Amino acid sequence: MNIINIEHIAKIYQVGLEEVHALRDVSLRIDKNEYVAIMGPSGSGKSTLMNMLGCLDTPTRGKYDFNGVNVSEMTDNDLARIRNKEIGFVFQTFNLLPRSDALHNVELPLIYAGISFAERRDKALKALVDVGLGDRVHHKPNELSGGQRQRVAIARALVTNPSIILADEPTGNLDSKTGEEIMQLFNEIHTKGNTIILVTHEEYIAEHAARIIRLKDGLVEKDEQVQNRYIPQKINSSVEL
Repeated sequence: MNIINIEHIAKIYQVGLEEVHALRDVSLRIDKNEYVAIMGPSGSGKSTLMNMLGCLDTPTRGKYDFNGVNVSEMTDNDLARIRNKEIGFVFQTFNLLPRSDALHNVELPLIYAGISFAERRDKALKALVDVGLGDRVHHKPNELSGGQRQRVAIARALVTNPSIILADEPTGNLDSKTGEEIMQLFNEIHTKGNTIILVTHEEYIAEHAARIIRLKDGLVEKDEQVQNRYIPQKINSSVEL
């Protein structure tokens, strides 16, 4: 079942008197429970495509159906509701509130969704346990390692039970060992039925996905199924990252 269906998407930015064609004519479909990596050099359009997929921006032309709903022409408020309910974001820079503990950071999307205090606390705690941070719920970001901060961000992305997880260079601020442990966590999340879209410029990170979409000059240069060589391992809450 298609969760994402993009048809002839283009995005043109006006920079002074010049038109910049970030995306030229992109069509693709992503099914439920797929694990997809989007790759491309700087200027290829992958960041613009990520913004489209995440409902952070709308196309200049073309159609984007998300879960059977045309989001191409939605208002900013409608897009915000889609983002909060349907999309879990994981960023390179974690984007955590520095003065709030892990539990509060994870429950933020539920606050915006109007979930009651008791229910959102239970959901946030479970999400932290699921990513191996059950013993770090009251630690603030500056009391956590980089890998632990990214696990908090992943728990926050998962807490609303979204339709897709959209990860933008999720290991970019981590050393290689910690980055590999975070990717192993994504593998585990995928085996539980989650749809993951990963934006990266690193081949070894993209190799965790089962499909790699390569962009060049605002176009899909290659779209291929690949063999995921990584076997998920059970998450151990005692692991220190």
